[in-house]
Amino acid sequence: MASIAPLRPGDPPRLGGLDLTGRLGEGGQGVVYLASDPSGTRVAVKWMRPDLSGDQVSVERFLREVEVAQQVAPFCTAAVLGTGVEQDRPYIISEFIEGPSLHQVVMEEGPRAGSVLHRLAIGTATALAAIHQAGIVHRDFKPANVIIGADGPRVIDFGIARALNATATITGTVVGTPAYMAPEQIMGHTAGPAADMFSWASTMVFAASARAPFGSDTMPAVINRVLNQHPDLGMLDGQLRDVVVACLVKDPAQRPTAEQVIMRLLQRPAPNAGILAEAAAEAAPQAPFAHHPGQPPGPHSGPHSGPHSGPPFGGPHGPVAPPGPHAATVPPPPPASPGPWPLPGHGQPTHQQYAPQPQRRNRTPLIVGVTVTVALLLLAGVVVTIQVNQASLAEPSRTRTPGPSRTTATRDPSPGTTRAAVPPTGTRTRLPGGEIHLYENPADAIFLTSYEIKDEKKDDWIDYARGSLHGSFTKYAGNWESMVSPDGRYLAHRGRSYSSDDFDFIVITDQDSGERSTIKTVKDPLISTIRAWSKDGERILLNIEKKNGDDWLHLGFAIIDVATKKVTTIDVADTSIRETAFGFDGADEGTVNVYGNEKNLGLRFFDAQGKATRSFPGIGTMSAGTQDIFSPSGGAFVTDCPNGGGGDHCIWDSESGERLRKFSSDCDKVLGFYDENHLYCWEQDNGPNDEVQVIDFSGKLLRKLLEVPDDINFSPAFTINPDKVS
Repeated sequence: MASIAPLRPGDPPRLGGLDLTGRLGEGGQGVVYLASDPSGTRVAVKWMRPDLSGDQVSVERFLREVEVAQQVAPFCTAAVLGTGVEQDRPYIISEFIEGPSLHQVVMEEGPRAGSVLHRLAIGTATALAAIHQAGIVHRDFKPANVIIGADGPRVIDFGIARALNATATITGTVVGTPAYMAPEQIMGHTAGPAADMFSWASTMVFAASARAPFGSDTMPAVINRVLNQHPDLGMLDGQLRDVVVACLVKDPAQRPTAEQVIMRLLQRPAPNAGILAEAAAEAAPQAPFAHHPGQPPGPHSGPHSGPHSGPPFGGPHGPVAPPGPHAATVPPPPPASPGPWPLPGHGQPTHQQYAPQPQRRNRTPLIVGVTVTVALLLLAGVVVTIQVNQASLAEPSRTRTPGPSRTTATRDPSPGTTRAAVPPTGTRTRLPGGEIHLYENPADAIFLTSYEIKDEKKDDWIDYARGSLHGSFTKYAGNWESMVSPDGRYLAHRGRSYSSDDFDFIVITDQDSGERSTIKTVKDPLISTIRAWSKDGERILLNIEKKNGDDWLHLGFAIIDVATKKVTTIDVADTSIRETAFGFDGADEGTVNVYGNEKNLGLRFFDAQGKATRSFPGIGTMSAGTQDIFSPSGGAFVTDCPNGGGGDHCIWDSESGERLRKFSSDCDKVLGFYDENHLYCWEQDNGPNDEVQVIDFSGKLLRKLLEVPDDINFSPAFTINPDKVS
């Protein structure tokens, strides 16, 4: 929704014969008010600042917006409805576009990704193509000037636009926003359509990463980067990255035109007369954008699709590369949460048919900056989400027998064996939701794929998940929890409502095709929390829970078969394990659970039918927030040593229960195995920030993965890099 502020003292109650009802914004030229015409239709009224009304050049620039908007196709911008002068100050009455600016959407909801980003790119490029065909250069294209309307993006604020046949700047000063301005515009040279394409590309980087490609700090620093340095494209990848790179070259003659950009994004080898209409239809959202702040992305932009294989753009009139072999179609975006779509065997329910569920977090949060005990939430999801050789999972339904029936991949984990070293550094990326920074390297053994941040004011946890193993993060305000599959293709999420017939359910979204499946699990008052994906991405483990006073009891588990969309529920009668969660064992053949009291905990293994197969008593405690207690091979698991503290680590053999190694570190809480030779953990004694660090088996801190202010409650989930698993 558009941000509407109340009128201030000194604002007129009426303007141009219209009743003013609020403020929409204020800029360098004037104030924009919300008004109602005699029929009750809401319109926008832009009134020039009084200090500019005596400057003829400024007045001409202000009124040029009328001239420009009347020349541009109406689907691109807000239609001008009238003009006038009041108190010697001109005003413009235009169509009111319901919706927030792109800048507002990204800052409040996080970066765009997948199909949402793809449609945004096509829609805004189409608007610029129509603007340029009308003989106009916008000259101030930026996130604040893109309104996300229900029918697609609209480009506004043509106050500094000029005709293409003009050969000089309007005034002797540079006009525009430096963070999104082209080099030639900063230098005061003639700014043609190529300058708008530079600004468009910069805006797409912001949409995908929440930051401008050349920064947004001091003006001299930004200008220096625009003129002399390469852009920071963040996590932007795939075909759109190629297009953005081509548009951000310093030489305007080498940038593609808006029409070439559209053809590349639509994967059309040659222009045609209906390209703008086709692009406008492609860019139109399937549902109001503002109503779906957490839309999962559609076209896959990670390892599945691969990089675009076509050649780069040539000059603005050069050939456009044909679509690459991995090109993805643009599917409709699935909703952010299990809203009113049909459930299996049911019609289309209304919002009123969903009963709210009690809140239950899917994984034990690591409360950053707060010391927590390990009394209840000891095994926070034994999530070993890795991709392994399919042969090792040829019998997914077989029951594991006790004893040393298999060979462990790593019986004696030790540093310095034949494995790749931990990358020493990673690219710093700011995550949506706060001053949280990810330090990621493509060679890392694990990737952050989802996280939750606590909204202290609302006493609620907000969910974020990634569109692929390497994509941007999206906010899922309507979900209790989300978890990305090991290959990044699927997103499993659970909303905040029961179905119309009182069932909890899980929604699985195919992030390649946009297809989603709704799978009912257990009935109210039970809930089914998402615990882990299997290593091959074919099954999802759920925990069946029921509230008992202030606590939650774990009554058993359920397995979803992703291919068949069938769920199998297993009741576990063992009352000694009711207070802790079930997780996949290291081999994905059954489940495990922690049992006993805080002083003398054990690990109990269950087969796929819920039958206990063996137990390892006296293994110590599990750090609160532990996700991956098993090594990637499944051959070992980690605990806090018996009678030790959070910095005393014990590595155990998964088959025999034999302790393999004991060491200490500066870690406060172990999160799991980074690879066979390293752990990753929270280190909370680093000034105002807490960090996730990689450590070796001597306890040495090797590499920072994540940095979070210590006053933010933050719960991360990492996924093993499938390229690092043999």
